[in-house]
Amino acid sequence: MTTQLLSTEAREFIARAVLVGQRIDLRALGSQQRLGGGPLAVSVRGGGAAVIFRYGVVVLFDVQPLEQDEFLRQLEHRIQGRNTEPLEFEEITVRIDPEAKEVLEGNTVILKDTSSERLEIVADILSKSVVLARYESTVAQTFDRIEPFAAELTRQNTGSRMARELLTHLGSALLIEQQMVGRVQIDDTPEILWDRPDLERLFARLRDEFEILERFTALNRKLGLVSRTVETALGLVQARRSLRVEWYVVILIVLEILLTLCQMFWVGRQHKETGVKGQGAGVRKAVSDR
Repeated sequence: MTTQLLSTEAREFIARAVLVGQRIDLRALGSQQRLGGGPLAVSVRGGGAAVIFRYGVVVLFDVQPLEQDEFLRQLEHRIQGRNTEPLEFEEITVRIDPEAKEVLEGNTVILKDTSSERLEIVADILSKSVVLARYESTVAQTFDRIEPFAAELTRQNTGSRMARELLTHLGSALLIEQQMVGRVQIDDTPEILWDRPDLERLFARLRDEFEILERFTALNRKLGLVSRTVETALGLVQARRSLRVEWYVVILIVLEILLTLCQMFWVGRQHKETGVKGQGAGVRKAVSDR
């Protein structure tokens, strides 16, 4: 059954995906219409609509800036890990044409109607694209931060500070990978396609146009490279630390041997002096007896 969310009759409007935080508690938002077991679709004041994803993305259709700000303010107490930086967003134009082929032309996606199912397909692609954009930016920054550490490995004064920094970068890379696979499920298809297989072609076209799978694969390769680089650098730091500890042990052993030799020399000298004194006393006694 086809449902409608948009109450306006606009034939062309803006769809905007906004990354507001790390997670949105959908269960606490009440009994609004739920699309399958996935995102939450709601109407927005002014005739627009919103599709809310649990991984922190809100996709707004035909929502003006003032209504958008008000709607996001209402969601604030349901957002976990809210972004303090300028919000990451991505937007396209949606054109409704019942007679046209459903494709993406430039920055405009053409749909046959404004059914909730079609809007969710567009929202799914936009939400994954904006999340990928954030992850791509984060990984690029991680590469920039790792480069000085790689250069510093040529020096000898690497220590615990570098190890802590490298572990932080490794943890960030692993966290991004876990979020992409476990929370966002970028390489999965939306659940709505189980009930609407006729929309698979639209979904495949949009996914290809936004290069979702290609970007996901490239990002995974970069994350793997970050992990290997950090693990290698951390291994070198630990190896140097182990070598330093081994040298400390060798130095302590040498010092202990020197101390033992000094002690043996001192004891031998004391015994020698005692023997000489004993011989002198014996000579004096023999002379006195005569």
